[in-house]
Amino acid sequence: MDLNQSMRLLSSWIAQIGGLGLDLLWRFIHLVVSLWYIVSGIIEAVESYAISLGLNKKYSSINIEKLRCLAVVVDIEEARDVSKVIELLQWLRTIGVKQVGLFDSQGLLKKSKDLILGTVPGSVLSEEIGEKDSSPEQNPLALEFISSSDNKEAVMKAANILLQDYLKSSRPENDKGENFFTETHLNEALRVVGENVHAPDLLLVYGPIRSHLGFPAWRLRYTEIVHMGSLNYMRYGSLLKAIHKFTGVHQNYGT
Repeated sequence: MDLNQSMRLLSSWIAQIGGLGLDLLWRFIHLVVSLWYIVSGIIEAVESYAISLGLNKKYSSINIEKLRCLAVVVDIEEARDVSKVIELLQWLRTIGVKQVGLFDSQGLLKKSKDLILGTVPGSVLSEEIGEKDSSPEQNPLALEFISSSDNKEAVMKAANILLQDYLKSSRPENDKGENFFTETHLNEALRVVGENVHAPDLLLVYGPIRSHLGFPAWRLRYTEIVHMGSLNYMRYGSLLKAIHKFTGVHQNYGT
């Protein structure tokens, strides 16, 4: 065997050993990460049950007034199980949340709003609560049902109103490039077309992926987003923990 053949054989052995080593390293890292997720899930489940049973006194009191508006985004497949959504809303009412926006991309929850309103005690449509109107319930749960199609139509109408206002108040030849449209103008235009402009303080996402799943971006100006996992495995303790964590954080919005 000459020197060249020996070098090629040695290189082949080194490549095989290196490939085997990388494969073992990848399997080891995958095992460690999987174990970490399993242990974290177990710890979270135990903590959730402890919170639900009132064993963790840290979560016994929540400054719910800091949570003016909560949004719940549900994956389209899980939105078909209306009973789980109703159970979630009952938990939110127990915690003391007053304003909830329900969103799914195809509006399945909106089609079931009569069932939801008739099942969840003290729930009313947010548009039925005026500034001067009083609800027969002492602490009503105001619900807003949102879908992707509603958002597109509302934005289109609001944009048309802004365009008409601009054409009436400005001439193209006198345009100096100044910002004519502000957040106040947009909110006013949306209010005119009947679109609720409440921006949620906290957005809870129930679904298999970490995404807002099409929730209107113009409502997420200062919103805290928390992925809660699958709606089928939702836990009261996890919900209480997420809200408690949000209300316990000091927020600076700037100017």
